[in-house]
Amino acid sequence: MTKPIILPLFFLLITLITVDSQAQSQQLADRLFKVHETYREASLTQRRFKQKDILPLISKRQGNALYQIETVGESFEGRTIQMIKIGSGKKKVLLWTQMHGDEPTATMASFDIFNFLEGKNDGFDDLRKKLLDNTALYFVPMLNPDGAERYQRRTMQGIDMNRDAAARQTPEAQILKGLVDRLKPDYGFNLHDQSPRYSAGRSPKVATISFLATSYDYELSINDVRERSMQLIVGMNKVLQKYIPGQVARYADDHEPRGFGDNVQKWGTTLVLIESGGRVGDPEKQYIRQLNFMAILSALDKISDNSLTKENREEYYNIPENGRWVYDLVVRNATVRQSGKSFTADLGINRNEVNYANATKFFYYSKIEDFGDLHPQYGSQEVDATGLTIEKGKLYPTAFKNVSEISKLNALNLLREGYTYVRLAPDANTRALGLYFTTAPLHILRSGQAVPTGTPGLGATATFILKKAGKVKYAVINGFVHDLDDFNAEKGQGIVE
Repeated sequence: MTKPIILPLFFLLITLITVDSQAQSQQLADRLFKVHETYREASLTQRRFKQKDILPLISKRQGNALYQIETVGESFEGRTIQMIKIGSGKKKVLLWTQMHGDEPTATMASFDIFNFLEGKNDGFDDLRKKLLDNTALYFVPMLNPDGAERYQRRTMQGIDMNRDAAARQTPEAQILKGLVDRLKPDYGFNLHDQSPRYSAGRSPKVATISFLATSYDYELSINDVRERSMQLIVGMNKVLQKYIPGQVARYADDHEPRGFGDNVQKWGTTLVLIESGGRVGDPEKQYIRQLNFMAILSALDKISDNSLTKENREEYYNIPENGRWVYDLVVRNATVRQSGKSFTADLGINRNEVNYANATKFFYYSKIEDFGDLHPQYGSQEVDATGLTIEKGKLYPTAFKNVSEISKLNALNLLREGYTYVRLAPDANTRALGLYFTTAPLHILRSGQAVPTGTPGLGATATFILKKAGKVKYAVINGFVHDLDDFNAEKGQGIVE
């Protein structure tokens, strides 16, 4: 008679414990999210920093009893690569950032975490003691400093370091393999950035954070090591959903035998790969940096007390896979006129970053990357061009001596008259080579640069006008939309070709 009563009570108790644990995890994550600004490293405000910008942040911690700082090797060009240890616990965690030089979000978050771990009397002292007593954290910030110097993915040798775990042709890969062999970490965090145009599944939502519990074989086997990866990701996904609902994704599990994540998992370390993607309105990824701070500390908390084992690994597969369904801008249902005929088409436009000033800054150069029926795709920004005709803009008849003169023009009046292009005079004092930008909402052509011909289409620079009944409604200049009925010249992202 007692079994029907005891078993339901037992499962009810387990459910209540699980719910309570999840509530506690969310409360901690919420507190960490709110306190981030207090510990945000103020010297890192944009993505294109160099190793010289983080070296003082490491040096100032020399002599601090909280840290052990070790030089672990040199990059191909001879830049020192350092490892920062904090904590004395038995569970070893190795975290590395920027093995791709143009993926710096987690590097910023790492220094925020250092600032946090140095804090006190803010309500987090118990958490700090728990982390530092139970874990030993080994951070390698900016593993590819040569790539970071140029804000490029690959190493100076031109090798993708994350495909160099087997051959180890780069000194940076040799360093990472040496650390894994020496430390034998229980957990590893492989911290990356990904394209801001991945979608969370087949949806219009950009994947702001993506995960992967890397596979150690082609059969996609799951042992205890990989299961813990899945459980950690499940826990991080839960706390992130409050802040980026529907914008967490995961990579397909396909095994990559050259990849560090796959091999580190195979070598016995529970490995979590985190990719910082995109978020509309956050080009420098400062909000995503805050999410990294919260999610990584939340995961370390679960590692420190082994509460990650309460997570159901099967929920990992409920996270949608990364998709390729989002453009920066989609223009829908524009009327196109070619060879005396008319049809409707959509335009998929992406705004690509171009580095300048020694890769410390960037501007956008936008292209029409697809043309036709794009109904399965989405745009982070969309324009309904139903009833509007797409046309190439006109070239203004006067040539100007420099960009400054052009910036003084009344851009709204020019665009209303259908002028999108302005030419520089042959003797104009401009940069001799390459693309450049202007804050004026106009497309500037150097002397000798041909004026685009025909209706804008696939592969063209995304500059055109959309008209209704002969009146310009929208001007798209270098992939940025200007509504001429609600015009703001300060939003100009013009281009100089």
